[in-house]
Amino acid sequence: MVRCGSALLRKYGNFIDNLRIFTKGGSGGMGYPRLGGEGGRGGDVWVVACKNMTLKQLKNKYPQKRFVAGGGANSRVSALKGSKGKDCEVPAPVGISVIDEKGQVLGHQGELNKEEDRILVAKGGLGGKLHTNFLPLKGQKRIIHLDLKVIADVGLVGFPNAGKSSLLSRVSHARPVIADYAFTTLRPELGKIMYNDLKQISVADLPGLIEGAHMNKGMGHKFLKHLERTRQLLFVVDISGFQLSSVTPYRTAFETVMLLTKELELYKEELQTKPALLAVNKMDLPDAQVKLDELMKQLQNPEDFLHLFKTKMIPEKAVEFQHIIPISTVTGEGIEELKNCIRKALDEQDDKENDAHHRKQLLNLQSSSSAS
Repeated sequence: MVRCGSALLRKYGNFIDNLRIFTKGGSGGMGYPRLGGEGGRGGDVWVVACKNMTLKQLKNKYPQKRFVAGGGANSRVSALKGSKGKDCEVPAPVGISVIDEKGQVLGHQGELNKEEDRILVAKGGLGGKLHTNFLPLKGQKRIIHLDLKVIADVGLVGFPNAGKSSLLSRVSHARPVIADYAFTTLRPELGKIMYNDLKQISVADLPGLIEGAHMNKGMGHKFLKHLERTRQLLFVVDISGFQLSSVTPYRTAFETVMLLTKELELYKEELQTKPALLAVNKMDLPDAQVKLDELMKQLQNPEDFLHLFKTKMIPEKAVEFQHIIPISTVTGEGIEELKNCIRKALDEQDDKENDAHHRKQLLNLQSSSSAS
């Protein structure tokens, strides 16, 4: 078992979700004092979202991790206005944030959410001209971090060994590593649910949470930051409960739901505003139906069972699940119903977002008409 675990670490240990790189805008070109000529401006450095690019590929292709734009051309008799230096583009994966050394997000939103999105990270220097005494200025230097956050429609939330990887392999064509020990998912795995009408929904299986994840225990922050970039959450819990090891407390399925909710709340409250579904896994086990009936009663009236928890374990607000679906990744029970519920929930969310967008457009038109 240990040998398998170490093999997995070697296999996935080189997954990169954050890359630090050096960028420098090009220097401006020299001016031409006698004729008042202006040197060309230095080139700029841009981070550009490219399809099928990964941070690992970027690091392998540019091992020095240095990106410097071209210098502006000098002013000369035959061309008093020097040409601009060549821009430098950093090819990056879709779904990253661009952050400077101070932790500030760059650009308007600082995120590359679709192919061809771009962010200016280092400006080129001005060319020599009258107000610079015809001397050029150097380009901007900046060290930046490319911080990957998986983009998916649905993010799987659960403690280790809840069956998230098995579920992903059931609903999609993804083939994540599956084993009978807790931490089999050490990097994000993506799969797509394919529907008969050719609709595709992306699902992200992420490393399992443990208690204290909000304090970065286990793979806490690496897991939680990926959840920020999913549209909906799918909680996956073992109907028999969960125990990480012999020295940690046993948690029932209901306690698992409450603790997962608390971890999300302590990390970032906005995560609790995302639409959520609950898949209750391992319904093929003995007494699963009895335990499910008990869980449903607890979820319907959670306040009646809060005395079971220490105060610090109780979330400020319980998650309201749009759908609760009992499943078995072993027998396939409930899998089709789960896929249908995921589709229904996302369709409803699309309708709400479209309505909100149309209302916003209408308000903008009314404002423009009033101004006119």
